[in-house]
Amino acid sequence: MEKAGTMDYINHMFPTEASLSGVEPLMQKIHSEIRVVDAEILAAVRQQSNSGTRAKEDLAAATRAVEELMYKVREIKTKAEQSETMVQGICRDIKKLDFAKKHITTTITALHRLTMLVSAIEQLQVMASKRQYKEASAQVEAVNQLCSHFDAYRDIAKIAELRDKFKNIKQILQSHVFSDFASLGTGREAEESNLLQQLSDACLVVDALEPSVREELVKNFCNRELISYQQIFEGAELAKLDKTERRYAWVKRRLRTNEEIWKIFPASWHVEYLLCIRFCKLTRTQLMEIFVCLKEKPDVGTLLLALQRTIEFEEELAEKFSGSGSSKSLESDIEETDKREGNNQTVMDIRKKYERKLAAHQGNEDDNKDLTVPGAGFNFRGIISSCFEPHLMVYVELEERTLMEHLEKLVQEETWDMDDGSQTNILSSSMQVFLIIRRSLKRCCALTRNQTLLNLFTVFQRVLRAYASKLFMKLPKGAMGMDGHIKTSDKDERLICYIVNTAEYCHKTAGELAENVLKIIDSQLIDAVDMSEVQDEFSAVITRSLVTLVHGVETKFDVEMGAMTRVPWGTLESVGDQSAYVNSINMILNGCVPIVGSLLSPFYFQFFLDKLASSLAPRFYLNIFRCKQISETGAQQMLLDTQAVKTILLDIPSLGRQTPGAAAYAKFVSREMSKAEALLKVILSPIDSVADTYGALLPEGTPSEFQRLLELKGLKKADQQTILDDFNKRGSESPVAAPAVEVSHMGPAPVPPPMASTASPAVIASREDVLTRAAALGRGAATTGFKRFLALTEAAKDRKDGPFRKLFNA
Repeated sequence: MEKAGTMDYINHMFPTEASLSGVEPLMQKIHSEIRVVDAEILAAVRQQSNSGTRAKEDLAAATRAVEELMYKVREIKTKAEQSETMVQGICRDIKKLDFAKKHITTTITALHRLTMLVSAIEQLQVMASKRQYKEASAQVEAVNQLCSHFDAYRDIAKIAELRDKFKNIKQILQSHVFSDFASLGTGREAEESNLLQQLSDACLVVDALEPSVREELVKNFCNRELISYQQIFEGAELAKLDKTERRYAWVKRRLRTNEEIWKIFPASWHVEYLLCIRFCKLTRTQLMEIFVCLKEKPDVGTLLLALQRTIEFEEELAEKFSGSGSSKSLESDIEETDKREGNNQTVMDIRKKYERKLAAHQGNEDDNKDLTVPGAGFNFRGIISSCFEPHLMVYVELEERTLMEHLEKLVQEETWDMDDGSQTNILSSSMQVFLIIRRSLKRCCALTRNQTLLNLFTVFQRVLRAYASKLFMKLPKGAMGMDGHIKTSDKDERLICYIVNTAEYCHKTAGELAENVLKIIDSQLIDAVDMSEVQDEFSAVITRSLVTLVHGVETKFDVEMGAMTRVPWGTLESVGDQSAYVNSINMILNGCVPIVGSLLSPFYFQFFLDKLASSLAPRFYLNIFRCKQISETGAQQMLLDTQAVKTILLDIPSLGRQTPGAAAYAKFVSREMSKAEALLKVILSPIDSVADTYGALLPEGTPSEFQRLLELKGLKKADQQTILDDFNKRGSESPVAAPAVEVSHMGPAPVPPPMASTASPAVIASREDVLTRAAALGRGAATTGFKRFLALTEAAKDRKDGPFRKLFNA
């Protein structure tokens, strides 16, 4: 038992009196265990006593063993020292002999190499004197290797003497080689058949000499080759721009006729390549001088022909020395940029290629790059043609005149008479305009892709702006005035729709044109390529066209709006079908909306619907105020007409066969036409409740409108005053901040601002009842006429609650 005391143990063993009978057996068991433990303790004590004695004996034995080991180690160390002394004595003499052998071997090798060096220099001297270039080239290599073994002995007089002698021999070889190459091209090679072979061997000697010797030899040879070119084309006869092609013919003929001479040079020297570089630089310098000496602008045809031949020559050189089997032409590059899909990698490759061209061209002024091997950074494209860049403005001006002439011709040839079978719904002149622009772009890209291309892009912008102006001028007269009358026929409406589609096409295609130019123009000019202003021009054409279209349709409603005001609303005797002016409105919309819906895109058709609804619905509302007097029967008939007009407006999206955005449009029409319905419901209300009904149904109304409404109900001035006083009193508690709305038949009505302060609690509490009752008035007037209206009024009188119950008491 863990953590238990004696008492706990005893209580646990003897919990009852009956269990006390087991005390004696337990005591015997415990005494027995005590005896066993005592015996074990005694045995352990005896064993420990014996172990201590044995441990002392073992310690003494270990001490003696350690002493013996230390004695043996000292003996071994002594013997090792004696052995080392013996070995050093033995090896001392061997080391002396080994060092002597090494020195003798080195000396013999050095003497042998010195002998070889002396002999080789003597042989090289003989070869140099006899112009044995082939043997001398190998001998120079051998002497160079032998001399490298004596780099550590430069201070020795004999070695210095041999080095000076070798240097003099190399100078002699260099002078002989230069002298022999100076005779190349003088006709001596025809007299001496072995001269070319001798010069070919001399190239081996030049390779064995320092690299500067080869550079100097090639430079002298190239300069000597171009002396005649410089003399010929600096004369007054050929130093003209129209003779540029003859320059390239001269160098190609020179390269072709001297093929045997080029073979003597090793391929690794790239003599032909370096000669072409020097030719291009010299030609560029001479052409720049020709441009400076011009007293007037160069002829465009001559300039472009010279530039074209220059680019062709540069392409030939690039293909000849690039090491690649093919080179894409500039025209193929621009054709690739016209692709919409799958050309991203190609375009990036083209851009990177021309970025490398720019970097290489910027480094062309450094003559140290002349000796770079083909494909190591130098590019022939642009090395000559870039000097034409500052003088290509005459070409840009010619392109602008040509484009403008084409534009005028296209606009004049445009029929402006749309065919129902058209597939694109855009004017053919727009596609032709971009076609001639793309052709002009292709022509320019075949010549340059630097500042001239940017200047031409600016010309494209001016051409497109001019075309946008042409489209704008073709809109029906009155397009400049946003609120003026614009009479349009069905043909005019078609034309306007085609102008909208054409402007949209031009907006999109102008952006694509800018993207194509961005892909091909020099990377330093990318930031200047922007077509947003031109796109804004076409966006303005679209907006003005749609507004013109809406105004044209609005103008068609003038007669119907006038017919509405001429209806004798005050003397109508019964409610019948919808009025004739409503049918005319329906006919007008049935005539124009399907055409507009079939020609315009969903986005612009929705814009047209929104503008038309925002104009027609408020105009219909204001037109009610232009009527003379409206009786209750007249108000019922007008309410019926209002709901018919509302239905007609709601059916316009389906009439145009376009449903996107119809839900928002329907919500807008319902909201705007509900104002006219509310106005007519106020006219139908009793005289004593007209003010409350007007405030509840038209909370944004003005005092001027309310006064005009009383006149429509046919009240006399004296009767109106009482109601106006009550209305004004109520208005003082809830003043109207909006000014009076002017009744007009032209354009959308301005939306009055909301009422300023909070209405009285009574008005707020009763508004729901008034709106419910007014809705019943409208339904009754629109279905069964005035009798239904009276029945609903009598039913409202049975209400026992509500602050407006008194309004229905007889």
